[in-house]
Amino acid sequence: MVDAFCATWKLVDSDNFDEYMKALGVGFATRQVGNVTKPTVIIAKEGDNVVVKTQSTFKNTEISFKLGEEFDEATADDRNCKSTVSLDGDKLVHVQKWDGKETKFVREIKDGKLVMTLTFEDIVAVRTYEKA
Repeated sequence: MVDAFCATWKLVDSDNFDEYMKALGVGFATRQVGNVTKPTVIIAKEGDNVVVKTQSTFKNTEISFKLGEEFDEATADDRNCKSTVSLDGDKLVHVQKWDGKETKFVREIKDGKLVMTLTFEDIVAVRTYEKA
């Protein structure tokens, strides 16, 4: 099922992302860059692992994981998290935990687009990607 997500995706729309970053504690300068950056996300399978590469003019990140297994993740905004990614039906659910806090990204395919819903406490942001 993860195969549906395997592609190169380009950000085309972002809603409430600044509020989301602010809630996470991301500094002003990093938020300003984050708001104008249009990252490309490459999702691929390599054996048993799923690899998610995020590339932008600001910063590149890469995570590799097995579905359902916790791994260490250093985020683009320099948080060190314990993360788990799992499939929930046709959704790819990514949970990051750090310092007693938790955020969740839910990726799903809607009308051929990758829709990523980011939730932290009561703040919800939505980022939409199209195949590159």
